[in-house]
Amino acid sequence: MSVPSDPFAPRAFKGRGAASNPEGRFESIRHHAEDDGWQSALLDEDAPRPRTEVTDERARSVITRNDSPDIHFNQAMNPYRGCEHGCIYCFARPSHSYLNLSPGLDFETKLRAKGNLVEVLRHELSRPGYRVEPINIGSNTDPYQPIEKRWRLTRAALELLAECGHPCTLVTKNALVERDLDLLAPMAKANLVQVFVSVNSLDNRLAAKLEPRASAPHRRIEAIRALADAGVPVGVLVAPIIPALNDRDMEAVLERAADAGARCAGYTVVRLPHELKALFREWLALHVPDRAAHVMSLIQQMNGGRDYDSDFRTRMRGQGVFADLLKRRFEIACRKHGFGRARDLQLDTSRFVAPRKPSPQGQLF
Repeated sequence: MSVPSDPFAPRAFKGRGAASNPEGRFESIRHHAEDDGWQSALLDEDAPRPRTEVTDERARSVITRNDSPDIHFNQAMNPYRGCEHGCIYCFARPSHSYLNLSPGLDFETKLRAKGNLVEVLRHELSRPGYRVEPINIGSNTDPYQPIEKRWRLTRAALELLAECGHPCTLVTKNALVERDLDLLAPMAKANLVQVFVSVNSLDNRLAAKLEPRASAPHRRIEAIRALADAGVPVGVLVAPIIPALNDRDMEAVLERAADAGARCAGYTVVRLPHELKALFREWLALHVPDRAAHVMSLIQQMNGGRDYDSDFRTRMRGQGVFADLLKRRFEIACRKHGFGRARDLQLDTSRFVAPRKPSPQGQLF
């Protein structure tokens, strides 16, 4: 039996991004493990891997409104809380603290599915004062993460939006989006949908560690091609860019996406709010220890000397010399491949007809 020198030290789990389960920032109790000599013999490399657990959540509302000036949509919807993709850099990890769960392994293993999403969405869209604007699906967690295969909440939401002529945008890094081409293609024909596929590297080995349960980079490129071939307007998001880790692939990603049929492109730099700072440092120490200090140094240079700067003016693109270089490289590549901006396409809001509320007596007309 192989026993680690420190049985409680964080260690990588195959298929998971985080290596530990630290308490969220709202917890009043902190746990600290101490080895008394008995536990060491029970902990080895063959310990069970964390399993995915999904809880059916009864949502009271599903459409959220955005007032951040650096985000280019006003309405959003997320069918799931937590994300099985396990991307270690995910800025949404700290949101799990609101559920009294850890932003670490809990975020990718203890998931919430809004089982009543369509019922609540229908109610919200049918309100007399509802003002139609495109709804972004997947702004916080991925709507096509693996559990969507069974729960099918994203598909159900798309069916309702298509039924009432409501425009939407989708953001994903999973090729499962191809499953819904039968819905997306007719919606695209009516100018009701735009899809963005996130691809931040072409390195399969790096992707398997950074975003362990997302589709491999080449499959996401294939998904872009499938969407484009079906007439669905699709863009690529090189996001997030992590200096000294995946920034070298920016131009290659844009070239491959353009060849596959992407019409527009965008990018963001890595953001490390709240508990994510420690989780990301832990990941660097486990997977790229020789580059960990250099990566964090460049991140701090882009954030005014800190791990993270929440200033709306700079948080998405960073500041300083390295951030300026990324911006210049992106602009040159976009001009080369003829990319437009992600917000250039104006979806049609004139087709919307509010869904009727379910009635036990049915409808006469």
